[in-house]
Amino acid sequence: MTIGVQFAATLTAHQAVDFFTWGWPQEQDVTWLVVPTTPQPGAPHVQWSVATELASDDSITYWITVQNLTADTFDIEGRFAILND
Repeated sequence: MTIGVQFAATLTAHQAVDFFTWGWPQEQDVTWLVVPTTPQPGAPHVQWSVATELASDDSITYWITVQNLTADTFDIEGRFAILND
């Protein structure tokens, strides 16, 4: 398995951001995780969804929408894992 960080960002209060990452081989099984990197205990901070586009015969683009669920500003990382490496 290969893991890594694809993007990092700062989210302001209730902000929603769309990220995309392209050129992923379509034969790879990739999963995505968005993690707050600024500690703020007490409640969930972020939710995300992932959509895919088959951009060519062998290339996938991932569209990742991230939503800040709080009135706080905090940092995030968009992490991936390639499951069948």
